Amino acid sequence: MAALKHRRTALERVEKFLSEIYFTDCNLRGRLFGDRCLPASLSFFQTLRRIPYDEAVRQEFRPAKVGDAFGPTWETCWFKVELSIPQTWAGREVHFVWESDGEGMVWRDAQPVQGLTKEGEKTSYILTSSLKESEPHSLTLYVELACNGLFGAGKGSMIAPPDPDRRFTLSKAELVIFNRDVYELLVDLEILLDMAQLLGEENQRSFQALYTANQMVNMCDVTDPSTFPAARDLAAVIFSQRNGESQHTIHAMGHCHIDSAWLWPYEETIRKCARSWVTVVRLMERNPELTFACSQAQQFEWVRSWYPGLYARIQEFVAKEQFIPVGGTWVEMDGNLPSGESMVRQFLQGQLFFQEQFGRICSEFWLPDTFGYSAQLPQLMRGCGIRRFLTQKLSWNLVNTFPHHTFFWEGIDGSRVLTHFPPGDSYGMHGRVEEMLKTVKNNKDKGRVNHSALLFGFGDGGGGPTQKMLDRMKRMSDTDGLPRVQISTPDRLFSVLENESSQLCTWVGELFLELHNGTYTTQAQIKKGNRECERILHDVEVLSTLAVARGGTFQYPASQLQQLWRLLLLNQFHDVLPGSCIQLVVEDALQYYTEIRRVGARLQEEAVQSLCRELLQPKTGSTESTLVLNTLPWERTEVISRTGPAGTETLALVTVPSMGYAIVREPLLPPQPVAVRKQEDGSIAMENGVIAVCLDMMGRLTSLRVGDSERESVPDGCYANQFALFDDVPLYWDAWDVMDYHLETRKPVTMLLKPLEITLAGGLRGSASFSLQIGKSSTLTQEIILDATCPYLRFLTQVEWKEAHKFLKVEFPVQVRSTNATYEIQFGHLQRPTHWNTSWDWARFEVWAHKWLDLSEHSFGVALLNDCKYGASAHGNILSLSLLRAPKCPNATADVAHHQFTYAVMPHLGSFQDAGVIQCAYNLNFPLHAVPASSAQCLAWSAFSVSSPAVVLETVKQAEDRPEAVVVRLYEAHGSTVVTWLQTSLPVKEAMLCDLLERPTAQGRLPLEQRGMRLSFTPFRVLSVLLVLRR
Repeated sequence: MAALKHRRTALERVEKFLSEIYFTDCNLRGRLFGDRCLPASLSFFQTLRRIPYDEAVRQEFRPAKVGDAFGPTWETCWFKVELSIPQTWAGREVHFVWESDGEGMVWRDAQPVQGLTKEGEKTSYILTSSLKESEPHSLTLYVELACNGLFGAGKGSMIAPPDPDRRFTLSKAELVIFNRDVYELLVDLEILLDMAQLLGEENQRSFQALYTANQMVNMCDVTDPSTFPAARDLAAVIFSQRNGESQHTIHAMGHCHIDSAWLWPYEETIRKCARSWVTVVRLMERNPELTFACSQAQQFEWVRSWYPGLYARIQEFVAKEQFIPVGGTWVEMDGNLPSGESMVRQFLQGQLFFQEQFGRICSEFWLPDTFGYSAQLPQLMRGCGIRRFLTQKLSWNLVNTFPHHTFFWEGIDGSRVLTHFPPGDSYGMHGRVEEMLKTVKNNKDKGRVNHSALLFGFGDGGGGPTQKMLDRMKRMSDTDGLPRVQISTPDRLFSVLENESSQLCTWVGELFLELHNGTYTTQAQIKKGNRECERILHDVEVLSTLAVARGGTFQYPASQLQQLWRLLLLNQFHDVLPGSCIQLVVEDALQYYTEIRRVGARLQEEAVQSLCRELLQPKTGSTESTLVLNTLPWERTEVISRTGPAGTETLALVTVPSMGYAIVREPLLPPQPVAVRKQEDGSIAMENGVIAVCLDMMGRLTSLRVGDSERESVPDGCYANQFALFDDVPLYWDAWDVMDYHLETRKPVTMLLKPLEITLAGGLRGSASFSLQIGKSSTLTQEIILDATCPYLRFLTQVEWKEAHKFLKVEFPVQVRSTNATYEIQFGHLQRPTHWNTSWDWARFEVWAHKWLDLSEHSFGVALLNDCKYGASAHGNILSLSLLRAPKCPNATADVAHHQFTYAVMPHLGSFQDAGVIQCAYNLNFPLHAVPASSAQCLAWSAFSVSSPAVVLETVKQAEDRPEAVVVRLYEAHGSTVVTWLQTSLPVKEAMLCDLLERPTAQGRLPLEQRGMRLSFTPFRVLSVLLVLRR
């Protein structure tokens, strides 16, 4: 009989039929599991360490039971589970069900077989899909339980610091009969219910789905499984009604974003990878259509080292093109702060690993969760064999909605890559109807492209796809009223988008995330470690390459350098270098930097000993002199500190050729010594013939001029080098965010502890120092230094920082008017507005830069240089450098420590390019190396030089797979089109252009001419040259 249906009651009737809470005694959900049976025996042992299986099973196990709690946080429990399946369960599907608060891994026959995480909807391990007489009815499993959840162990909220004493309860451990027919019917009804609810009352299809679901409930007798097939047939009719040809196609791919460290330490990530990936492999065995996109070479390497059996299975599925390596980088690194060369090495190490392990490189860059994307990335991708890019993080923008999901992204050099943001704005979908509809509705490029990606699987803390996600999407593959859903691959998606790309728009410049801009400053010691270690590895590579090229027995330390680079690249992961991680991770990261410094210092010493051996041997009766090495590609005249015969530090003015060395016996006399004068009012004036400054008692600049010019940099009545303290309480993401409203809480720092006093009276160096109190309990001491011939004033700063939710900046108001300021980025620079005309402008109230930023008008400007800072801003005429933050989540002691850093101010005539700002910033970051030497006669020696000041020779290293070849990397730094000559004194036999993976380019051979090698650059172009040496 046809009955009138009330929409709401019909919907709720179906909901209750599926409910896990209501009417489970008589609804369908209550019939999902049949008989249950407890383990024959359950025992455990607990350890502080993450130990391998072989060691674990030899331990002494004690009895355990369901309901017991284990811990504390970060410990590991191993459970021995002895199971006996009842004979009466013959022919039934049998699962081992395990529910606990921690993350579990099932081991069987000494191999990992299944990850178990309640938060990741994985609580059962399928023992058999139909129990046969021949199958073992008694077996022993081991469950390795990490005392942490999918998202660590935050106390009170996810991002709170971990609770060190959390206990993890075992709430279920049993064998159950799994009723597959009930499960399939539940999924059918869930999809129909979602269609009914989400397609809306105005949609005919919504009512078709609802009436079908209602009819299925009528037909089902939950106590009689023989009624289920007819109900399923009704659902099949709906699912088999096809779409029209114009329907949008969703390319679904399994995905499991695993943060290499975040709310858990690196070591736990190794286990997260194994738990997640073994689950994926199990799914692939049962679902040959499943594809899984997986990034981060480091994580593959971890699994290769720790789980060789699992890794072998992964290699099989990579060969079948189901388990798909993507990204091409060592880790999913921060997209803003690593140097240009570090970004090249992310790709180089990643792509070489994938080539070596799987016989192919990645064709997509994959960075879904990073806090913004440098405008130099398109060129670096292209140089590493990548023309496609996937992310979604700009959907997190706080202010402006990004206008595209599929577009071309153009970098500062003009390189373009096809870019796709999954329109569902997530990398962790669950395969639900709601997500499919959002993907279509949200797509900003309707009419331009008709395909998009959907990444499904639990992520961040691991987990990955589930069987249910796959089963949902199978029903939606081509169902009228819903977009088409096909299990696909990144290559299939991007190939279709390339074919549809004629109408796509282009976005030029950086992809700036309007959120998380506190990450440019949080965890200053990690930022400093990164910058220092980038320098150390640069210098070791330069000096080792030169030592090899000069002949002798020196061996280039290739494997040690690879290990050090991989440590540095790991720390550039997008929750480590940004500082958004727990204290355990900070400790690991700082330990890795210590290791790079230690080994780097030894490698550098060995290279210098080999390169300059005869100059370092003391001759009898010789007076000591100093060998000075310069690892930068231009001649430098600077004041250095050297140790005299009596062990005393003395200053010397030296000139050293580009990428080479000189012996210094009699130091140079400066054209004009530094003069330091104390004025009657307590202020101090310093000048060196290049710049002149006046400082008040609090170390603030009241005057800053270039040489003889009358042009004043500091506006009347203003103070430069003014420290300011801001309240810093974001809305939620504490370590990540600084909000626009912090600017309303500015308090200048004016509490003087020790007024400015002269500390060096002049000559080669003049300096003055002072101390301030900051906030309630912090102190700052600064030495302001002016060296002979130097065009900038240095501020050597020490801070004892003990604040909470405060932000310290230093400000330089300057007498310069410009609507744009310039900021150094990787291998170049870009401009950002100094005004807040539009929401896009004011959303960039806090930005990032590398070694310098500059505000210039025609013929004059002022630059700020730094040796380890990244956060900055320029609003109106005020240049500001962000120094320290003090967030409390996820690390309660973030930045509470002693800090030392240097920044500098450089007024200049002409453009910043012509004034040498770029070179000065390098000089500040790459000090000359002074080594005691014999007084042997020695001509200065230079290995490389470049004829144009617009071109920077950034890198000199041994080629990865050709020990007889050297790779040099140069870039155009001014934003100009230029031809330059690269000169070298190394014995070069052959020269050719190569890409960033060091593969020679077609027609890339370079003639060796008298003037060197001729290289042509367009603005910000990066060129790599392979030099084959004569042995």
